[in-house]
Amino acid sequence: MEQDPADSLLTVGLMARRSGLTTKALRHYDRVRLLRPAAIAGGTGYRLYRSDQVAEARLVHLLRTLDLPLDQVRIAVSAWKQGDTQAVLDVIRLHRRHLEARVTRLRGALHTIDHLLAEGIETVMPESDAPGSTATTKSTPGTGSVTDVKLLAAQLFNDTWRLLELENRTRQDDDRMIHSAHASRYHWGQVPTVTPAHLARGEWQISRVYSVLGRSEPALHHAQRVLDLCQENGIGDFDLGFAYEALARAYAVAGNAGQARQHTDRALAAAEEIADEEDRDLLLADLETIPGQPRYW
Repeated sequence: MEQDPADSLLTVGLMARRSGLTTKALRHYDRVRLLRPAAIAGGTGYRLYRSDQVAEARLVHLLRTLDLPLDQVRIAVSAWKQGDTQAVLDVIRLHRRHLEARVTRLRGALHTIDHLLAEGIETVMPESDAPGSTATTKSTPGTGSVTDVKLLAAQLFNDTWRLLELENRTRQDDDRMIHSAHASRYHWGQVPTVTPAHLARGEWQISRVYSVLGRSEPALHHAQRVLDLCQENGIGDFDLGFAYEALARAYAVAGNAGQARQHTDRALAAAEEIADEEDRDLLLADLETIPGQPRYW
């Protein structure tokens, strides 16, 4: 029968129960030299752990439940053992950024799948952009659009989305993303047939970029512009819901949980008025990604 005195070495079974890790995981983390046992029992080869390793194992368990890669877990655990809690949080913040990009990309894939299932595969096949072909909105910004401001605005908008979906953006990517979003909104403003909805969506994208980058002040400014454009021009439905979503997200980034909750409530109310079920589901899914705000609806 296993003994569990506080000052004794713990068997792998006891370590598993105390830490939340499985015995299989503990053996794996030993093999990859992430969480080594304090001793190996002679004759049996059993792994034995000190009681003060339980906290380390619990941290490993927590970080793995966040889907943190092993190399990043290793960095975070090393920093934690040195008492550098801030470095651990920095690792988690960077991982959150990667997850957010992944969610953005997956949400786009789901949106395309919904169109494919509803309208057929031919409607969502990518347009050709081979040499000599006509430039499309998916082309690199500036391709065939030097004299077509509407096409250029759309290309810049889509390029901003491409950058939002990158999991390992560099500082240069971040800068390009900001400039692309602003340039897209500017060029939409030069289109003779532009509608207020186009402008609102451009402002929304700028706000999203700044929220992703953790810059609350410009995120709030551009989110408010979305709402202003909607209210001044009688725009409701999808765009109004996302105006409130943008404000809720920007307030969450600013650390104002009360305002984030208030504008989430307004977004939820607006969602009830969205005619298209797919658009409504997209808004509700986006609300679930607002940082620091668990789903409550």
